[in-house]
Amino acid sequence: MDIYKNFVGFGVAGNFALHLEQAGESADFSDVITDDPNGPKGMFPFYIPNRSDFLGIFPLSANTLILPEKKCNVQIEPEVALVCDLTYDTSGNVTAIIPRFFGAYNDCSLRVEGAAKISHKKNWGINSKGLSSTLIPIDTFESGGVMDHYRIASFLRRDGALMRYGEDVELTGYSYFYTKLLEWMRQQINTQGNIGPLEPISDYLKESGNPTSAIISIGATRYTPFGETNFLQEGDEIIVVVYDNNLYCMNPILMMTNSGKLNVEGISALVQKVVSA
Repeated sequence: MDIYKNFVGFGVAGNFALHLEQAGESADFSDVITDDPNGPKGMFPFYIPNRSDFLGIFPLSANTLILPEKKCNVQIEPEVALVCDLTYDTSGNVTAIIPRFFGAYNDCSLRVEGAAKISHKKNWGINSKGLSSTLIPIDTFESGGVMDHYRIASFLRRDGALMRYGEDVELTGYSYFYTKLLEWMRQQINTQGNIGPLEPISDYLKESGNPTSAIISIGATRYTPFGETNFLQEGDEIIVVVYDNNLYCMNPILMMTNSGKLNVEGISALVQKVVSA
């Protein structure tokens, strides 16, 4: 994961129907006005290189999730992350976001009331986020490309039992995807202000020297009833699987996950052991 320490980290909020409602966070965005009521609500930072506050702590791990010291509910957020290049104009505005790789990601979140910003629930220290060490190259980030036939599923292993945590869904089920998502993110990064739960991302980029590489998680999927009502405990095992639906379907993925045999072609898997601080 050290290779990503100079990458900026962002997430997209509200890019999968009903996730915010399931997570109890829809009210956080009551004052956020969007052009499209069905589109994403905003972007948030989870890691900004060279920052002196909590956002400057590198949170990514491929195998461990450390619970916060203060006891609170902590929930998996199964997502797809894009590893991207960023380009800028002479004023420091982002001109293009170019996805290069994608993979399984856990935007693990604190479920606490009264947090002023989304980021306050996203980075509580080292090993508070998850990114698969197996990433898949993107041929083209548009319809007809490799991501057309990929899906995402997630599980929690507790006391030896494997439970489905998030719904098994196609990546094209994101509200905004491909060119529409890229253009929305570019505009959001350049124009998003310090409003409600959102933060001025463009200012953060400029303060950090305009990093040219980014990890962007594009939104958490919907939970199963189990995932919606069960929070992380010490000893749990988190599993997020992004898989090629041309090679596998849900039942084989379930069996492969149960046996721990996910290091195969067409799969980006994230497996994290949950430990106490």
